[in-house]
Amino acid sequence: MAALRAFHVSDVPNLDQVPEKASLSLYSTRFSKGVELNRAASCRTPNFLLIGHRGHGMNISQSSDSRMKAIKENSLLSFNSAAKFPLDFIEFDVQVTKDDCPVIFHDDVILSEENGTIFEKRVTELCLAEFLCYGPQKEAGKEGKCLYRKTKDGKYDKWNVETDDSLCTLQEAFQKVEPSLGFNIELKFDDYKVYQQDHLTHILQVILQVVFEFARDRPIIFSTFQPDAAQLVRKLQNNYPVFFLTEGGTETYYDVRRNSLEEAMKVCLEGGLQGIVSEIKGVFKDPGAVPKIKESNLSLITYGKLNNVPEAVYMQYLMGIDGVIVDFVEEISRTVDGMIKPEEAASGEESEANSKLRFSQKELSFLLKLIPELIQPH
Repeated sequence: MAALRAFHVSDVPNLDQVPEKASLSLYSTRFSKGVELNRAASCRTPNFLLIGHRGHGMNISQSSDSRMKAIKENSLLSFNSAAKFPLDFIEFDVQVTKDDCPVIFHDDVILSEENGTIFEKRVTELCLAEFLCYGPQKEAGKEGKCLYRKTKDGKYDKWNVETDDSLCTLQEAFQKVEPSLGFNIELKFDDYKVYQQDHLTHILQVILQVVFEFARDRPIIFSTFQPDAAQLVRKLQNNYPVFFLTEGGTETYYDVRRNSLEEAMKVCLEGGLQGIVSEIKGVFKDPGAVPKIKESNLSLITYGKLNNVPEAVYMQYLMGIDGVIVDFVEEISRTVDGMIKPEEAASGEESEANSKLRFSQKELSFLLKLIPELIQPH
């Protein structure tokens, strides 16, 4: 049982001495004070971040919406397709293979078929060569093993998309994706596994090694649902901001730190993190948390199906939320450029507070109650 003992980041030696209120080298202010990103001069410097979910958008095989099956998620093709739109970042999931290679893949397990039977293998238990043999192959004439996904009702579907692409590594993403596009790197861990201190530290150091070698001037944000990993990656480096991911109370976990926006704030403040990424439903259920988060000098970004609805995105802008992670990158980027950016430009020398006072607090409260009721998830 000793091997499964939970640990606290405070037990880990500080490998990179970080002043308590250190500024970030690539981010001269926190997002809540206006984002300053190290991007090419021709790119806009936004106050409201737009982030492509798993690149051009996640895949849902059972969805009736063709956009959810257009391009293989978390692939170089998806990333570069997203780069054609005015996004600030793309978000993707990174895990480390058995032979210490950071790869990009969302699910904990690979599902495939052999002799008529569906089997699963954990990504972290595969070596790189095994991982890359699934899906389309880069080598001409070589056929990869078919990928499956498990549906909510427990069935297995072939992972079919309109435009497929090969699996890829983190290094390839740095080398082959438009360099001015920021990376929101989600550090992916098993929700139900307790990680030993040494193992968690090793995983993060393997990922950081690739980031430090290949990131160059690309803007980077780290995020993770694993609270110990979030605090630890902040302790291991001081170059890039770290955000704690949370469902915001829409799901319940054994680790109470994952169960509310209030607990997420505690994780951030205790670990010196820069912000929170929350399921948008959690924010809409508790809109009073937004000013509390801002008063704590933390940034707030959201994810979730409601972020594919333009009105919900605009509402978040009015609330003072700092950015959204979206699947429908074309439609939502049009919303941001058409509804939000003109307001920012037209505000001129107006204060940030005045430029956002389009609704009274009473009207905002009323709309916040209506949105989850009126908008059906896709």
